[in-house]
Amino acid sequence: MTLSHAAKELGKWCDSLTGVNGSSSPLLYLMLFLFTTIGWIWINDGFKLHGASKQPAEEEEEEPEPQRNFTAKQLRFFDGTVNENTEENKPVYLSLAGVVFDVSKGRDFYGPGGPYEVFAGRECGVALAKMSFDESLLDDVAACASLGVGDRNELDGWMEKFEHFRCYPIMGRLVPDDELPSSDRVISSEELAKYNGMTEGKPEGEDHKGYARDPIYLGAGDVVFDVSFGGVPMYGKDGPYNRFAGKDASRALALMSFDPKDVENTDTSDLEEKQLKVLRDWVDNFRDKKGYPVVGKQRKWFQ
Repeated sequence: MTLSHAAKELGKWCDSLTGVNGSSSPLLYLMLFLFTTIGWIWINDGFKLHGASKQPAEEEEEEPEPQRNFTAKQLRFFDGTVNENTEENKPVYLSLAGVVFDVSKGRDFYGPGGPYEVFAGRECGVALAKMSFDESLLDDVAACASLGVGDRNELDGWMEKFEHFRCYPIMGRLVPDDELPSSDRVISSEELAKYNGMTEGKPEGEDHKGYARDPIYLGAGDVVFDVSFGGVPMYGKDGPYNRFAGKDASRALALMSFDPKDVENTDTSDLEEKQLKVLRDWVDNFRDKKGYPVVGKQRKWFQ
């Protein structure tokens, strides 16, 4: 029904009520037309005030996770299989020349049952450069630097495809085990304090050139963990546990305490056995469940 036809019908209805033909005078006709127009707009689209619309607002995109460092063992977890704890599919990550991509959008190719599933959770730069499924070519970041010109161009092509055409998110960097600091080195409290999680971005210098971000050290018991390998949201600059970063947090962890007095106090000699067990549980959790690499020993335990 058109707007003018609707207005005429309303005019006839008005004549039938008043018993007077032509009661819909030009002025009344105009009023009826305007009334009908307003009703039509309301029913079909609604009014838009200051650019507002009845359409639901688009969901804001989630802020991407900060890039992190990966050990080879941590990377292997992200193979797309079912997580036994959550019963949900894990993401699918893989590494190209040390750059870790989330290829979950390509799960049909890289996930379980896919033609490239052998690459899930692995460093596969050399294998893709050579277009080979030979597992002996996997997990060797250093070999990417010694590729011939043709293979290097092929690897660069894969990198460009992943980052710019497939737009797979970059999650961080794979740090080979032989590039991690020795777990036997002794770390002073002064050195520990340097890695307090307050810096962001890719580290400078040769010591951590293959890292996605600066290390974050945390002392627990007699060892020092680098929690930048997965713990950035918790122990980084704005994380809820940043107060432990760069410190011997043994006492605070044993007491499950955020009290600054416990955070700054490194003495555990007065703790009860059940509190020391809590500390040991934290150490086991960091090492076995989280997979944070041990990058040294705390000097105070070996003086």
